[in-house]
Amino acid sequence: MSGPGRFGSPAPGDVRRGRRTLRLAHRGDHRKAVENTIPAFLTAMARPACDGLEFDVRQSRDGVPILLHDATLARVQGRPDAAVELTAVELDGIGVPTLAAVLAAVPRRAFLDIELKEVLGRPLLEVLAGGRGPELANAVVSSFDPVALRRMRGLAGAWPLWLNAVDLAVPTIEQALELDCAGIAVEYHGIDERGVDRARQAGLEVAAWTVTRRPTYARMVELGIVAVCVEGPALDG
Repeated sequence: MSGPGRFGSPAPGDVRRGRRTLRLAHRGDHRKAVENTIPAFLTAMARPACDGLEFDVRQSRDGVPILLHDATLARVQGRPDAAVELTAVELDGIGVPTLAAVLAAVPRRAFLDIELKEVLGRPLLEVLAGGRGPELANAVVSSFDPVALRRMRGLAGAWPLWLNAVDLAVPTIEQALELDCAGIAVEYHGIDERGVDRARQAGLEVAAWTVTRRPTYARMVELGIVAVCVEGPALDG
């Protein structure tokens, strides 16, 4: 760890520029295993077309970063509890892994889109730095929540951030710049050539979520998108 709570200076717009479009498995391959679990991630990474993973991070009652998309366990685990009501050990017992366990299990070659579902602090920083190094190698932190992104920027100045959004309108681009983001991850219906050009002129890269059809993935590639979160047939290449 270096510096008083910061990891260098930010370098917007250079996470994946000039490279081919990445195919990121949205919460892993949950056709074969429960979403946001190590088996789902390893199954996805076994597919030749898969370049990396997208997953969702919250925290347990004892402040441990864990993987869960929803605010509660109802949809996936069949329990009414919120993640914050249970300890990391209790969550692990019902199939909700810690971020540390996931980082230890997935291959280093996997590019990671780490989506923050809530504001997390230094425990997240420590786990990510332990798993991917102080420069957060081959990964990006994303969120819809500007407070979560500001918190992360304050803790890790050099780490690349993506603002999650539904369009590439001027206010969205302005918000991404104000948050010192490297790029914007956009719901794919909100992406067109004009919007991508607007983002690039502002020094921002563009990623897309969540694509299920191969032709849609191909269209994103033609637009020069840096990464696409995919499910189903689009994950198969």
